[in-house]
Amino acid sequence: MHSHLKKPILSFWQLWNMSFGFFGIQFGFALQNANTSRIFSTLGADPDNLSLYWLAAPVTGLLVQPVIGYLSDNTWHPTWGRRRPFFFLGALFASIALFLMPHSSALWMSVAVLWMLDGAINVSMEPFRAFVGDKLGPSQQTAGFAMQTFFIGWGAVIASLLPTIFADYLGVSNESVAGAIPDTVRYSFYAGGAIYMSAVLWTVLTAQELPPDDMEAFRAEQRRNKGLLHALKEILAGFGGMPKTMVQLAAVQFFTWIGLFAMWIYTNVAIGKNVFGTTDAQSAAFQAAGSHVGVMFAVYSGVAALAAFVLPVLARHTSRKFTHTLCLAIGGVSLISLFAVHDVQLSYLPMVGVGIAWASILTMPYAILAGALPPKRMGYYMGVFNFFIVIPQIVSGLLLGFVTKYLFMGEAVKTLMLGGVCMLVAAILTLAVQDNAAPER
Repeated sequence: MHSHLKKPILSFWQLWNMSFGFFGIQFGFALQNANTSRIFSTLGADPDNLSLYWLAAPVTGLLVQPVIGYLSDNTWHPTWGRRRPFFFLGALFASIALFLMPHSSALWMSVAVLWMLDGAINVSMEPFRAFVGDKLGPSQQTAGFAMQTFFIGWGAVIASLLPTIFADYLGVSNESVAGAIPDTVRYSFYAGGAIYMSAVLWTVLTAQELPPDDMEAFRAEQRRNKGLLHALKEILAGFGGMPKTMVQLAAVQFFTWIGLFAMWIYTNVAIGKNVFGTTDAQSAAFQAAGSHVGVMFAVYSGVAALAAFVLPVLARHTSRKFTHTLCLAIGGVSLISLFAVHDVQLSYLPMVGVGIAWASILTMPYAILAGALPPKRMGYYMGVFNFFIVIPQIVSGLLLGFVTKYLFMGEAVKTLMLGGVCMLVAAILTLAVQDNAAPER
């Protein structure tokens, strides 16, 4: 039995197996990000209210993440381990939601399915973050999160491109007939459901988990923690004991994810107007813009997959703080530059910078955080940490629609610029983060 202070060094393929499930998780997440606004608009959503309809996703995360983290910390099964039961159950329900989403016949139904989909994604995704802290020592943690980022990137690339692949290479209709969701989107979500389940099963069946150092003590703690009331008390009490590094990173995450959420919500509308010259969600041009945004998102995801293995090298020669600051700054400037984009080919260039930022967002904060957390509460605190992802999304959902309509006079591209400014603020705040882990060599 291995102590959390000295864990076995894993091979490349062991890192591959334990991270492969993230390929499927991000496949579902990318389909959601690239197509949800398109689906809402096709079903009649007012562009000014898009951010409100998206609220289902972050509210679900706010409720689910710390609970799942706490439960996974206090789970151990001789065969399934600690985190893998949650991988499997989340994947099962997410796959069902992916099959249901393109059959939404009304706006309220698509919002309800988004709620189910995002909740299920959170159930399988959050334990994956704790999985790295469970299995890897400090010298491999950045590499572990980088491997996850690699699969996140490639999962998102393929998922984002699927509607375009179906339309351009397989001859599937990309038009909305009588207000229905286009066939390209439907088939993409079917493929996503199958891939999500298959990839997570790969990790469940091939990756092993380290048992608790002291099984007797673990079982005793399980008995003490039994009961819903005790669980709620423990979950709430943990907020007051957050490590200093986690509090500092929370501010960074807040501004980072306002920028990302603005991008996911408003890129379809902004590119539709600035590049394709339309805001009519039923038009062929708007649906073409939706597919093009999928390609743009594939570009940033592909760049992130490639950057995932460069960033740890940069961090070793500088620091994780410097690396994250630099990447966020590049991402912020790139988002701001979208206001100047009026050409299809030029629209890909800012996505390169966003991809560099995305690679760091998925790697560096978690690597810094993992070294500051108590091992037996790794899942819980990773779940709490994601509060600082969903809270800015909720703030964005409540305010961005108002800002876009009344301050920016409906110019969605200005909301993207605001997102870029928020990312620059996050870059500055990263400089104040305390990273206690020894440099990786």
